[in-house]
Amino acid sequence: MPGFGRCRGGGGRWLAAALAGLALLGCGGEDRASGPPVLAWYVFDEPSGAFAEAARRCAAASHGAYRIALRPLPADADQQREQLVRRLAAGDRAIDLIGMDVIWTAEFAAARWILPWPEETAQRVRAGRIAATVASATYEGRLWAIPFTTNTQLLWYRTDRVAAPPPTWDAMIQTAEALGSDGTIQAQGERYEGLTVFFVSLLASAGGAVLSEDGRSVSLATGPTREALRVMRRLADSPASAPGLASAREDQCRLAFEAGGSSFMVNYTYVWPSARANAPAVAEAMGWARWPGVAPDRPSRVAIGGINLGVAAFSRHPDLARQAAACLAAPPGQRLAAGRGGLPPTLAALYDDPAVRATFPFADLLRATLRDAVQRPQTPLYNDVSLAIGRVLHPPSAIDPARDVERLREALGRALRSEGLL
Repeated sequence: MPGFGRCRGGGGRWLAAALAGLALLGCGGEDRASGPPVLAWYVFDEPSGAFAEAARRCAAASHGAYRIALRPLPADADQQREQLVRRLAAGDRAIDLIGMDVIWTAEFAAARWILPWPEETAQRVRAGRIAATVASATYEGRLWAIPFTTNTQLLWYRTDRVAAPPPTWDAMIQTAEALGSDGTIQAQGERYEGLTVFFVSLLASAGGAVLSEDGRSVSLATGPTREALRVMRRLADSPASAPGLASAREDQCRLAFEAGGSSFMVNYTYVWPSARANAPAVAEAMGWARWPGVAPDRPSRVAIGGINLGVAAFSRHPDLARQAAACLAAPPGQRLAAGRGGLPPTLAALYDDPAVRATFPFADLLRATLRDAVQRPQTPLYNDVSLAIGRVLHPPSAIDPARDVERLREALGRALRSEGLL
C-alpha cells in the first residue's frame, strides 16, 4: 500500500485490517474496461491539499478498485448544507462520499440521504475513537458515518499580560476589565452557527441541555439556562467586550487577536498556526487553556465540531465508498489532515503521536476537552433549532436572562413542531 503503509504507529496495519474487514464489500460487478469507478467525495475545499493527498493514497492502496475525485463545497457551512440537501433530496446518484458537518447526522439519517454503517463493521469503526466523535456520527443507536476530523474551542490568552488563565467566564471578564484597553475578549456573537455554539457550550458548562436526550422535546432547565444567558449578557455589557461582538465570527476574532489589542479569545485550534504565520510576536506570547467554565466547581463542556464521512444513499458504489471512507479515516489519513491541514484527529491514540503533537503542542488539553465535549442538539430539525436560538439571543446586549428562558422555550418548541419557517 504505497504511502500509507510506511506511516508511523502501525497505520499500514490498521488500514490493512480495515480493508480486510470490508473485503466482503465488493465492486458490484463494475465493468472495468474503462478503468476503476470514480467515487465523488463532496467535502469543503480544504486548502492545504491534505484531503486530496489522502484520496490519492487511498486510491493507490485499493490496487485499482476505485479512484476518488474531490468535489469541493463552499467554505460556508450553511451553503455546504444547502447545496447537498438540494442534490440529495433529488436523489442525485453522482454523490458517493460526503464530508458531513457533525450537526447534519440526524437530519441526513432521518431523511435516508446517507446509509447506516453495517453492524458487522461498525464496532471496528468505533474502536479507538474519542467517544464524543462517535456520538456525533450516531443517530437513534446506529452509526451513520465514520468520524474523520474533529475540533472544539479552547481559551487563547496573552501570557505576557495574564499570570494564569482564568477558570471561569466571570473571572475572565473581571481580569480583562482590570487590564484596561488591552484586556479585550474576542468571542463569536453574530447571529449564525457560532452564536449557537457559544450558547450550547455555556449551557452545558452550567449543567443544562437544549433538548431532551431523545431530541424530541425542549429541556432548558431554568437555573443553568439563566446562568448561561447571564454570562452572555455580562460579556456584552462589559467594557472588555470587543466592540464588534454582535457581528463577530471566528475569523474576525482571529484577526483581532493577531492585531495584538486583545488578551483573551475563545476559538478553534486553527488560530495557533495562523498566529505563528501571520503574527509571530503575538504567537510568542500566546497561551492556551480549557474553555472557561460557568461555575468554579464544574469543568466546562464545549460543543464539538468536525467532519464525518457519510456514504450517500443513492451512490452507485456504496460498498466501495465504505472502503474508501475507512481508508480516509484511518490513522495515516488523519495524520495528513492534522499535519497539513491542522485538523485534529478523532482517534485518541494519535494525540500521543510525535508528528501530531508537533502540530498541536496543546494535544493533551485538546484531547481532554474533546473527551468532555457536548453535542449540539441531535435532531433532524437542527437547522430550525439553531435559527431559533439565534433569533432569541441576538444581539447578546439585548438578552434578558429572566425573560429569555421562556422565550427560548417557546421558540424551540415551535421549531420542533415545524410551526412556520424560521
